[in-house]
Amino acid sequence: MPVASHVAVAAVVIVLTLVNVLNNRLLPAAYVLTSIVATAVLLVLLRSAGVGWDQAGLGRDAVRRGVTWGLLLVVVVAVCYLVCALLPATRDLFLDRRVGSADPGRLAFEVLVRIPVGTVLLEEVAFRGVLYALVRSEHGVAWATVVSSGLFGLWHVVPASGISTVNPFFTRIFGAGPLGAVIATAVAVAAMALAGAVLCELQRRSGSLLAPAALHWAANGLGFITAYLVINFR
Repeated sequence: MPVASHVAVAAVVIVLTLVNVLNNRLLPAAYVLTSIVATAVLLVLLRSAGVGWDQAGLGRDAVRRGVTWGLLLVVVVAVCYLVCALLPATRDLFLDRRVGSADPGRLAFEVLVRIPVGTVLLEEVAFRGVLYALVRSEHGVAWATVVSSGLFGLWHVVPASGISTVNPFFTRIFGAGPLGAVIATAVAVAAMALAGAVLCELQRRSGSLLAPAALHWAANGLGFITAYLVINFR
């Protein structure tokens, strides 16, 4: 007998809360492993509620569309980052202290392992796959987008808490004091919720989780590469 959708959603939220604490506070060294295990648990919860793979963007029939959308989006992000890196007004966006000390080995690990497996896989399966499908199956697209995107924004409260101190661009805008940190975090959370809505719509239009996953990786992975190049080859 399938688990009720609202019970599955509650279980997903509990799992994600635990993962957020583990990855950001208790066991950051196990980030990738924790994310892989959590992804598997979330997929089990999806199927336990009787929701199909297609509804989560994981059906075989949508793979080609997902790849097509994904490749196009990666190119668009790459061009945008190139332009922003070349323009003096936006170049400081990439001066992130979290990237500055990276060596080529860490660069490769971040772009090829941590970001795609530890971040993109978990977050896309969780928010645009499992949560989106569970809520959509009972309440439709609009509510699925609101719930998924809202929780995606809240998911970033902890990792965004120090954004005003690690990037000089944001330090200039919000300041380095406690109030500036709170405002910067709130803005980051709102921006992530909006980004979540865009990613949900990509999943809906393409029918594949590959499209939002590709955009997500491009935003993070190509962003890391661009920051590395701007910082080290200015």
